[in-house]
Amino acid sequence: MKIDGHCHCGSITFEAEVEPEKVWLCHCTDCHMLSGSAFRAVVPTKEGAFTLLSGEVKNYVKIGTSGARRLHGFCPECGAPIYSTSESDGPKVYNLRVGTLRQRW
Repeated sequence: MKIDGHCHCGSITFEAEVEPEKVWLCHCTDCHMLSGSAFRAVVPTKEGAFTLLSGEVKNYVKIGTSGARRLHGFCPECGAPIYSTSESDGPKVYNLRVGTLRQRW
């Protein structure tokens, strides 16, 4: 399914191909803190199926409790989180934040 989305202020816009049935809830402590809730809804999309249409995402690396290094992309203007992905090379999976999507199942 083709989807599109944007950050809170509209500086970052993007589109992607996703499978709606793959939406999942992350319950890690980082998502607790970043969402202010018990979970965060995400949907994965593969590298090549995710395109930034406008703006430039700012990234930072967070080391999880597992030791995994996760790259978090957000809007440098409004701070809205856009995705997380692995820091390593190779085919990436972007976990898009469902709250930024125009299509919210």
